[in-house]
Amino acid sequence: MARGGVLILRTVFLGTSEFAAAVLERLAASDHRPALVLSRPDRPRGRGRRMAAPPVAERARALGVALEQPESVNEPRARERIAQAQPEAVVVCAFGALIKEPLLSEHELLNVHPSLLPRWRGAAPIERAIMAGDDCTGVSIMRLTAGLDSGPVCLTVAEPIAPQDTYGSLAARLRVLGGELLVHALDLLAAGELPAFVEQDEAGLTYAEKIASEDRLLDPARPAGELERVVRALDPHIGARVALGDGTLLGVYRARISEEVTTAGTLTTVEGRLLYGACDRALELLEVQPPGGRPMDAAAYLHGHAR
Repeated sequence: MARGGVLILRTVFLGTSEFAAAVLERLAASDHRPALVLSRPDRPRGRGRRMAAPPVAERARALGVALEQPESVNEPRARERIAQAQPEAVVVCAFGALIKEPLLSEHELLNVHPSLLPRWRGAAPIERAIMAGDDCTGVSIMRLTAGLDSGPVCLTVAEPIAPQDTYGSLAARLRVLGGELLVHALDLLAAGELPAFVEQDEAGLTYAEKIASEDRLLDPARPAGELERVVRALDPHIGARVALGDGTLLGVYRARISEEVTTAGTLTTVEGRLLYGACDRALELLEVQPPGGRPMDAAAYLHGHAR
């Protein structure tokens, strides 16, 4: 389809997370505004376990785009709904559920993935890139296949990881890059100029496993530099944690490497600073969250928890 000389594709968007919601917003502002959005069903969230819609569902409603939230996108009713939209491209971004045949073969499925594939396939590519100390990441546009982010790639764009980047700062930039790269890919596809899809080089493969509770726990047997990267990788959406002597957990959202050397695995106060001992030196905790409390700076925490 063309409008004013601009080639336009009919699209359907599948996504769930806040990252995907930002990409959806950019897509909706383009010539390829989706005719339909599919997201995951509402789920209980937070301490109160109240039912809440996924970020993509909320954004679709705000944008006035038709929305479906099937239990499974692979069920006949969901596939029929996608087919009714007559998409020339189905865009997938952080959907969070396996897409199977025959849906995989029924449409041109383009996946927006926030890493330079094949590095960091999987659920937590941004967090894992920071944790690993990578100096660069990016966004890839790939054809969705039955494997986990294993399909061929047609476009990539790189983004440096700064020494002080957190998940929040890096994800914000990658959301913008992802939206722009997607619209560029659709422009090229509409014009018949999309670059060829190239199979991924398995030699560079790494997996970005979903963040589990053990990944959040700061291990004092590891160097302070590694622990500092874990803190940044989980700030502000999840938070790292330190095990306290009474069996509870102290949340950690900001920290920096200290020149002090303290006993590994212990919290110590040195000249008004809150230090956590690692295997080589201490990690200074700057923003923490006491059990059952709210995040606060270390000074406020020490004021109420004299050591």
